[in-house]
Amino acid sequence: MEQNMTPTDYHTHTISVLVENKFGVLSRVANLFSGRGYNIHSLNVAPCEDPRFSRMTIDVNEHREKLDQVIKQLSKLVNVVEVIDFRAVPTVYREIILIRVKFNDKKQEILELCNIFGARVLDATRESLTIEISGGEFRLARFINLMQDYDVTMITRSGKIAVVKPRS
Repeated sequence: MEQNMTPTDYHTHTISVLVENKFGVLSRVANLFSGRGYNIHSLNVAPCEDPRFSRMTIDVNEHREKLDQVIKQLSKLVNVVEVIDFRAVPTVYREIILIRVKFNDKKQEILELCNIFGARVLDATRESLTIEISGGEFRLARFINLMQDYDVTMITRSGKIAVVKPRS
């Protein structure tokens, strides 16, 4: 961390990068971050409405000024079509989490938590449940925190995805 900077100076920021759907583009984008010592918190990449392009949603925990530099550098990369800084526009965020939990004698309690949070059981065995939940950062954090009271054996996260809210 830079001198004179506290952990509170750093914030998680989300940016969207529309790129040509070509070999090596993901590597170039990731190298831009790692080459400058920036840590990617989450990265989600998939083809979008036009199969010639993919959309990357990148969550980075970085100081605001450094993030501005990264956005400028991203815009200059070959195969980058558009960069959206979600700090400047109203946005809808979501993440999907899959959790496997052994239920022992507490299956009903776990199912009640799932009901409260709108989570779905995707698979069940005699010993465990695989649960899917989607939502915003704080809701998911609360659910995971409550699930820690049980025997969680695996958590898999999609990483954040986001879209700009349309104007009314």
